[in-house]
Amino acid sequence: MLTNEARAFVKQWSESLLDLGPVLTGTNNTVSMGEIRSLYNRMLAQNPAPAGITFEHVVIGGVSGQVAIPDVLKTDAIVVYIHGGAYIVGGPDGYHGISGNLAKMMGAKVFLPDYRLAPEHPFPASIDDTLRFYKGLLDAGHPASKIVFAGESAGGAMTVTVMVAARNAGVPLPAGGVAISPWANLEHTGISMTNREGIDPLNSKTGLVFLASVFLEGALPNHPMASPVFADVTGLPPIMVQMGEAELMLTDGMRLATHLAENRVRMTLEVWPHMFHAWHFVADLQPEAQQAMESAALFLEQCLRKAEK
Repeated sequence: MLTNEARAFVKQWSESLLDLGPVLTGTNNTVSMGEIRSLYNRMLAQNPAPAGITFEHVVIGGVSGQVAIPDVLKTDAIVVYIHGGAYIVGGPDGYHGISGNLAKMMGAKVFLPDYRLAPEHPFPASIDDTLRFYKGLLDAGHPASKIVFAGESAGGAMTVTVMVAARNAGVPLPAGGVAISPWANLEHTGISMTNREGIDPLNSKTGLVFLASVFLEGALPNHPMASPVFADVTGLPPIMVQMGEAELMLTDGMRLATHLAENRVRMTLEVWPHMFHAWHFVADLQPEAQQAMESAALFLEQCLRKAEK
């Protein structure tokens, strides 16, 4: 079950976006999207990086971002961490906790692309930017076999869709990826969208449908580059999907795992009882969050070792 500290953070997380819908619909003109995004990042930043991690600004492939650098580097392999936020909010400043934990656990640099956000830049801008960032790393001399992806929510979906985009463009694929609570099906047809309503402390189906419409701006929700459950995933490297049992996206995340497996992608599915959407944020507050981070790091390390052979 959740600790009191984790429960309090989740409540604050949920409340941090109360103005988002009214601002997007134009019924609240007193707050700007920039202010909402800054507030959201400051809220997430309450989960700090562990000691021994520094952050630097980077521009890779023409896309801004940050890199988390551990004091003790154990490898020249790197992680590309793709942040979530419904393609509308979120940014590297709010992700020092997750990226810093990964960097320290793996002894590796973790890069965070600061991709463009909707509604100013709707689908597929976020995917295009993240692919450019990845290609920029390759152009800078980082072999694909020494790169892995990770991301949560929208970033969990992009962990898969950016791989699909890279494959379609003839770009070498990374060694593997971890999709945390992926927002994998923008049709929202999984049964957990119904039977976890009111149990999920962060999301509602009505809210997710609205946010998806803002991101898609007229594109179909079953577009394969928006919903990876509909994508051609053949030939992708090993992928881990981690889901919280209490989240609305549970069934659709499990559908993504099945879709990968049925298309001969080596995959691992973890479902964590009682955990909420992207519980990894509270690694300092919830034992299961720390354990899930460790499991993700181990999986990525195994992908990198296999790619070396």
